[in-house]
Amino acid sequence: MLALLGLAMIATFMTLIMARVLAAAVALVLIPIIFGLLAGHGLDMLDMAVGGLSELAPVAVALVFAVLYFAIMIDAGLFDPLVRAAVRFAKGDPLRVTLATATVSTLVALDGDGATVALVTIGAFLPLYKRLGMNPLIIGVLLTPIALSGFTPWGGPLARAAAALNVNMADVFIPLIPTLIIGVLSVFGMAWWLGLRERKRLGVVDIQTETAAQLFDRPPGVERPRLILVNLALTLALMVSIIIQLTPLPIAFMIGLSLGLVINYPRVSQQRDRIAAHAANTLPIVILIFSAAIFTGIVEGTGMVTAMAQGIVDVLPEQLGPYFGPIIAVASGPLTFILSNDAYYFGIVPVLAETAGHYGLEPVEVARASLLGLPIHSLSPLVAGIYLVTGLLKVEVGDLQRYGLPYALLTFFILIAGALLTGAVPIYAG
Repeated sequence: MLALLGLAMIATFMTLIMARVLAAAVALVLIPIIFGLLAGHGLDMLDMAVGGLSELAPVAVALVFAVLYFAIMIDAGLFDPLVRAAVRFAKGDPLRVTLATATVSTLVALDGDGATVALVTIGAFLPLYKRLGMNPLIIGVLLTPIALSGFTPWGGPLARAAAALNVNMADVFIPLIPTLIIGVLSVFGMAWWLGLRERKRLGVVDIQTETAAQLFDRPPGVERPRLILVNLALTLALMVSIIIQLTPLPIAFMIGLSLGLVINYPRVSQQRDRIAAHAANTLPIVILIFSAAIFTGIVEGTGMVTAMAQGIVDVLPEQLGPYFGPIIAVASGPLTFILSNDAYYFGIVPVLAETAGHYGLEPVEVARASLLGLPIHSLSPLVAGIYLVTGLLKVEVGDLQRYGLPYALLTFFILIAGALLTGAVPIYAG
């Protein structure tokens, strides 16, 4: 009953936000409370909500300072050379723009930090999309490399899966490299398809004479062209410190923002003006993330997460055991959509691995199969990243989910096919 209630809650939430009946922030708070009451809980949900807020508070802090940091870098002109190069390459052609978007998001995703990919890619290309009249939701689709970065040892999900099953990360990662390459190629395939559609709809626009400053629509006088190399060095140092985990993510961006402001805008009045100019962009993101924290806290605290996952495991017929590899791969999509990373990899994947072991499937193979649902996971309401992306794109969460889900499903099944064909996940376990 608890599992059915949890599934009904997810379905209700998705329906209401995709149909634009409720704003995402409102639905994230009210829907879990209503279903928690139906599950027999009361004031104890307050502690669950506080627990969720405590867990996501560092994420909210990191994103606020990260958004402000990259906004300051955009003001200072750090991304002007990238935008000028994109404009020269695009020549007003939407197809070239989508290919450039996919290239940048893929390259930036190599560091494994999804927030950085979103901030850099959206910051660099959204002005160009607006100028050409292109659909900004396309950028959301072409941020798929964020999900694919989870296949890397430094991306997060792979490390969780390896730790949960006590297997070597290299043994999980190396056989998945061909599948990862196939996934990246699928992103460029989507970029090609989406670009062709936009070219047919909009045609080619002559924007070669426009400057990056015009595209970014920022006030005159805030650029710091002489400080581009200094800002680049600061940003690279920030990224390196995050990748090697020298500094916790929130602290890293707090320090980075402080240094960025002092270097580019030494006067207090300038610093105040730059922060105020971008405060409106950060507030919706913070509201959504803290609302998602309440959703996550109540869903996990009421036991709905565990019940839903266990229910899915329990309904698998015994005779399908030897095909447990493909089953886990297919199940990873819906499971990662309704579960947080920690709940899935530390709570469910070990149960799947224990069951799969009876049919000859190795733990390392279970780990690989469990990662294939990451494109679906990226659209989950339990993932803070979706609120960052929609906040930066200035679109509704439901709009991105509705537009992006077909492409996420396509990538998901391409990854499954790649893993099965390359042997990373065995089709039949003897």
